[in-house]
Order: sequence, then C-alpha cells, then structure tokens
Amino acid sequence: MIERVVVITDDAVESGGAAGIALRSVRMLSQRGIAVTVLNGSEPPGNGLPGVEIASLGAQSLLQGGRGQAALRGLFSPPAMRFVADWIAAHDTPGTVYHLHNWHKVLSPSVFVALRQVAARLCMTAHDYFLVCPNGGQFHYPQDAVCERAPLSAGCVATNCDRRHYAHKLWRVGRHLVRGAAFDLANTQASVVAVHEGMLPYLYRGGVAPTSTVVLRNPVVPWVSRRVLAERNHEVLFVGRLEKDKGVDVLAAAARDAGMTLRIVGDGPLAEELKQDYPEVAMMGWRPASEIAGLAASARVVVVPTRWRETFGLVTLEAVMSGLPVLVSRNALIAEEVSELGCAEICDPGDRAAMARQLRRLAGDDDAVKRMSECGFERGRTLAPTPDAWCDALVALYQDKLKAPPVQGSYAAA
Repeated sequence: MIERVVVITDDAVESGGAAGIALRSVRMLSQRGIAVTVLNGSEPPGNGLPGVEIASLGAQSLLQGGRGQAALRGLFSPPAMRFVADWIAAHDTPGTVYHLHNWHKVLSPSVFVALRQVAARLCMTAHDYFLVCPNGGQFHYPQDAVCERAPLSAGCVATNCDRRHYAHKLWRVGRHLVRGAAFDLANTQASVVAVHEGMLPYLYRGGVAPTSTVVLRNPVVPWVSRRVLAERNHEVLFVGRLEKDKGVDVLAAAARDAGMTLRIVGDGPLAEELKQDYPEVAMMGWRPASEIAGLAASARVVVVPTRWRETFGLVTLEAVMSGLPVLVSRNALIAEEVSELGCAEICDPGDRAAMARQLRRLAGDDDAVKRMSECGFERGRTLAPTPDAWCDALVALYQDKLKAPPVQGSYAAA
C-alpha cells in the first residue's frame, strides 16, 4: 500500500517542463487521496498546493549568485543533501515512494547521496539526458548537431559540445562524475523512467542498467476539444523555448521564404534577435494553454524544428490531437510515429530551403492539410495517455516499487 509519495524537484513552478509534469502528478495523486510531500529546492511556490505538504530548501539556482559559489554548489550542495536526508530520517516509512524529477539546476548531485538509502523505493524520470550526458542534451551545441559519442568516453571529454565554452563543459564532466560516484545507475534498485521508448538506447549507452528502466509517456491534453479546421487557415505556429537547439531561427527564415505568416509562442535568449531580424513575425511571448487554444484555431500548420534529440514532443502531440498538421524535425523521437500515422511530415532542421518548400506546398494543398488534420484528431490519442490513464500507470509503478525489485517494461497507457 502506498502510504506517501515524495516528489523531489528543483522548483515547484508551473511550466511545461519537468516541474510541470511533477506538479501535475502531485495534484492528481492528492486528488486520489494519496498523501504527497513535495521536496522543493527553490523558494516556496506562491500559490501553494492545497492539501499537499511542501518543504522548500530556498536555495538559488545556478544562474543566481556569484559564479564561483554557483559552480561549487552545482557540483555538490551539502545543504541540499541534508535537506533530503533529514526529511527521510524524520518521516520515511516502508510504504513511502520517492520520485526525483529534476536536480541539475538547484539540488545538485548531492541529493543522490541522500536517496541511496531508499533506492528500492525510488523512481527517477529522465525528462532529458542529464542522468547520462554531461550537457544533458546528447547534443553538440557549437555544431548544432546531435551527438553520438558515448558519455564520458575520451572523445566525449575532449569535445567542446557545450553551449557556452569548453571550461564549462569540463565543469559539467566533473558534475557528472560526482553524480556517478554518488549513485551507480548500472547497479541500483531504483527505476529510471523514460518518457519515450526512443530514449532507451541512449540511457543504456550512458550506463543505465536495462533492468532498471521503464517507459511512461507524459500525459497530453489537446489545445482544443474540437478539430481545428486547418485547411481553412493560413498561419504557421511555433510553441516552445526560443533557443537555437529548438530551431526557431531556421523556421523564421523558412516562413519568410515561403511567404507565410508565422506566430511564435514562447520566450528565451533568441527573442530579441528574432524581433530585430524578422519584424514580420508575430512574437506572442509565453501564453497559457487557454490562450494557445485561440492561436491554434487560426493555424494551418505547427512546426517543431528541434535540432536536438527531443525526448518526448509534447507540442507535437498537443498539435496533432487538436487537428493541426505538424512539420516535425527528424531529430525528435516522436517524428517517425506521427509521420507513419499520417498527421505530420518530417523536416530537416538544418535545411532552410527544404523547409520553405514544405511550407509552400502545404499552403497550397487544402486536401492534404485536411487529411492530416483529420488523422491527427481521430488517431493522435494512440500516441500518449490522457492525464487519468497516466496517473493510473504512475500509481501502478509506485505499487510495484513497494512489492518487488523493478522490472524493465512499459507503463504507457492510452
């Protein structure tokens, strides 16, 4: 019997990333009458979580404070270790399950030391590749290319793949070594939860034991409940972080070449550059899902031109389930599935001219757009679970953790 679930996360801020998934699990588990505690590395959330126990360390992220102190606490934070270890010492029971979602921005590898003692009842979701890759992306940022090197191999360590500079890459290597010394992923009773089956080869390559892995795809809620009549629309839509690894700069250029109106929902380091270089683009900033629904209603196609090996593809699935055709990067793990289903086309994020040609063709082919729209709306749900089905699978995973050592498998539910 599950007595309590302890969710451990760098922050408890609503977002579309790891913290957002963590908080969704907190709310849904609590609604089912399961006691939940959140161990949050940052400041307490402003609006709180009714009925949920929240303990906050109040620590700074690595982007805050002096660089030297940030570098040291990023390698190993004794306060974060004590924060988690003290809670375990005071409150742990045989029926308590622990779930680590993110740790690399605030909590540091030190939390793995505290969690070793409860490894048999621990789940760790790999929302990205930080468990196995020093830079977290399996991506060569200076070359804008996916990386095929084995993590921590001689070739890996010698390669300047960091988005900043080589010294920062070496710091990341050091952090990865600290994490490895704190917690052996090749020999543990903990479960590593992949959000897509395509992640498994890269997790194995990074040292995760195949017997420790399970797959549970993230839940997806479409932006709209009725099919977007995409064949009547004319706009291109992008939703996501505005960084080079997301490929938004190539999309802006391709949309200009195709003569199509582009709306960008999101924020990030490229925002000002995009505003200056592409004044014709409608820059919408971050918007809640309720407002994205309105923007989606006027879109003809959504483009997901990610350069990195996108682990899940939430925007892609939100779009196809809403009846929006998608141009999705060949680097996204979900790309082949949505293409084979008939609701998306695969694009090359490094080929601006080819992307422009695809956009022009879709702009002039109402029949193809309608077919893709109807296919996604009718069949897209097969690719990811509803929130309720996802929570069912999560509870089943936790129950298994209390019964026996982890067994490789899939907890995905549609």
